[in-house]
Amino acid sequence: MPRIGVFVCQCGNNIAATVDTKKVAEEMAKIPGVVYTCDYKFMCSSPGQETLKQAIKENDLDGIIVSACSPHMHEKTFRKASEAAGLNPYQCEITNIREQCSWVHHDKTKATGTVKSIDLTRMTIQRLKKNQPLKKIKIPVKKKALVIGGGIAGIQAALDIAEGGREVILVEKEPSIGGNMARLSETFPTMDCSQCILTPKMVEAELNENITLYTYSEVEKVDGYIGNFTVTVRRKSKYVDEERCTGCGECIEKCPFKVESAFELGLNKRKVIYTPFPQSVPNIPVIDAPNCPKIQKDKCGACAIVCGPKCIDFKMEDKLETVEVGAIVVATGYQLMPNERFGEYGYGRIKDVISGLQFERLASSSGPTGGEIRRPSDGKVPESVVFIQCVGSRDEKKGVSYCSKICCMYTAKHTKLYSHKVHGGQAYVFYMDIRSGGKRYEEFVRGAIEHDGAMYLRGRVSRVYEKNGKIIVQGADTLSGSQVEIEADMVVLATAVVSREGADGLAQRLGIGYDKHKFYNEYHPKLKPVETVTAGIYLAGSCMGPMDIPDSVAQGSAAASKVLALFSADEMAREPITSVVNKVTCNACWDCLTACPYTAIERDAIKDRKGNIVKWVAKVNDGVCQGCGVCVAACRSKSIDLKGYTDEQVFAAINTF
Repeated sequence: MPRIGVFVCQCGNNIAATVDTKKVAEEMAKIPGVVYTCDYKFMCSSPGQETLKQAIKENDLDGIIVSACSPHMHEKTFRKASEAAGLNPYQCEITNIREQCSWVHHDKTKATGTVKSIDLTRMTIQRLKKNQPLKKIKIPVKKKALVIGGGIAGIQAALDIAEGGREVILVEKEPSIGGNMARLSETFPTMDCSQCILTPKMVEAELNENITLYTYSEVEKVDGYIGNFTVTVRRKSKYVDEERCTGCGECIEKCPFKVESAFELGLNKRKVIYTPFPQSVPNIPVIDAPNCPKIQKDKCGACAIVCGPKCIDFKMEDKLETVEVGAIVVATGYQLMPNERFGEYGYGRIKDVISGLQFERLASSSGPTGGEIRRPSDGKVPESVVFIQCVGSRDEKKGVSYCSKICCMYTAKHTKLYSHKVHGGQAYVFYMDIRSGGKRYEEFVRGAIEHDGAMYLRGRVSRVYEKNGKIIVQGADTLSGSQVEIEADMVVLATAVVSREGADGLAQRLGIGYDKHKFYNEYHPKLKPVETVTAGIYLAGSCMGPMDIPDSVAQGSAAASKVLALFSADEMAREPITSVVNKVTCNACWDCLTACPYTAIERDAIKDRKGNIVKWVAKVNDGVCQGCGVCVAACRSKSIDLKGYTDEQVFAAINTF
C-alpha cells in the first residue's frame, strides 16, 4: 500500500477565495493510500516547504501531491524540497487548482471550486499510484562550441565563449568575417566609424587561440543533441593554400580580369582573385572560380606565376570536415529585400536610385568613391537626395507586414552623412511615421531635422521617373494635404530587412523553428529569448528579426553566457520525462519519426545471434527527446509511452470518476 501525502495550498486568497482548501484536504484523507493531508497558506514559502519536508520524514511518505498553482510555477521547487527530504523528486506531482480551477470559477460559495479541486486532486492521486521512480538523465558534454555566422553578433558570441576558456569554431560563408556591419560607414546614434569599432573585434577573433575561423564555409549537416553535436562543414575551395599564403596581395595586383563586386553591391568592380575589402579577416585571397579563365579555359594563370610562396592551386576542391561540438550559436544575420520588385521607385531602371546599403558604401571611406557622395551614373555630387522609408516594410501586398526597425534610424544617419559631406545639399525624407525607440535615438532624429536640415515629409511616394537628367519624385504630404513633386539627383530606398537566403534550409538541418518570414523562432520571446526548441542551439542577432547593432551585440553575449553555463559541468542533467518504445509491439511504421518535431526518433536494428537484422524498430534518443508526447499520439500500434504519463496512469486518473 502506498503512503501518500496531500498538501493543499491556499495561495493567499488566489485559491482560498473560491476553494475550501480545508475540505479538500479532509476529503483526500479518506482515499486509500493517503496517510497525511494538510492545507497551508503558501506552500511555496520557506515554512511551507519545511512543513512538506517534515511530513515526508515523519510519515515515511513514498509519494506526495501538492494541489496548488501551475506546475510551470513551482514544480521544480516542490521536487527539490522532496529530494531534500529523501524522496525521489519524480514521486512529487502537482495538481493545478489555481489556473485550472479557482481562477476560472468565481463562485463565492466555493461549492464549484471545491468539488472540482477534489476531483482534480483525486485524479492525480490515482496517477501517482502508478508512478515509477525516475532518475535524471546524465549527458556528457563536449566543451567546444560552433558559431554559424561571422557578423557582429557571431563574432561577439565567439569572443565571449573563447574568453570563458572554451574552444570555438566560427563558420562564415563569405571569404571574410564582418557581415553587413563591414559595409557600413558610420553607426547610429554615436556616429562611430563602423570599420574602426568592428575591425579590432575581427582581428581579436582571428588572433584568439581558442577561436578557429572557417571562412568561405557552410554547414552541410547536423547530427546529435545537446552536448554532443556532430556537424559537417563544407569548406569551399579558395584555390589558395591558407597555410602558406602571406597575404602580400601580389596575386590580386597582377590579375588582369575584373568582375562586379558583391561586397560593393554592384557599385564597383574587383579582381577575379580577391579579398572582399581591405580589412578582410583572414587576409587570404579567394579565386572566383566561375569567372577565372585559368579554371574555366586553362588560360592566364598570372596569379600563380607571381605568387612567391607558390600557394595557388587551381585543382583545389571543396572539403567536408566533421567537427564534434557541445553547443551551436546561430547568427546568420539578414539581407535586404530585392529592390527590383518596386518598379514604381525606378530601381534597376534609373541608375541613381540605390538602396540604403549602397548609400553606405558611397559614404564609406573604403567604398568605391573614397567616402564622397557621388551619383553612380555620372559621378557628379548630388545637390538633392530623396530618401524613401518603408520600402517593402509594413506593406503586406508587395513586401512584408512587419517593421524593419532600423530604417528610420539609418535614414536619419544618411541625411546627417549627406549634410556633412555635401554642404548646401538638401535631403528630403518621405516617411509613414518615425520609430526611434532606443537610447538617444529620438534625439538623433531630431538632430537630423533641426541641425542638419533634413526635410521630413509625411506621406508615400507614388511615382519616380527621369526627366531632363533629373529624377522626379511625386508623392503626397499628408500633413499639409498637398501633392509634392521634387527634382532630385539621387533617390535612396530604405528597403525591408529580410531573412538570409537559405535560412529555412539551415533551420531544417539544425531542427529549429522559423516563422513565415523565415526568421528563426526563439523558445520563448520573453523568458528564453536566445534559446531554441532544440536544446543546445542558441540564437543571436538579426537571424531572429530586424535588429540594430547594440541589440545584436547583447544577444551575442547572451548566447555565449548560455553556452558557458552549459559547459560549466562535465555532465548535464536532463529531466527524465521522455518517451520510451515497446520494441516487441513496434511495427516500424515510422509515423513517430515523421511526427517528432525534435528528430528524437531513430531507427534501431534488432539482430539475431549471427548479427543478421531481423526487424527494425523505433528508438528514442533521450538526449534529444523533449517529452512533448507527439510520438505517443502518432503511434498507431500504441507502442510508445511517455514516462510519468503512461497510458496506464492516464486511464487510472480517468477511471477514478
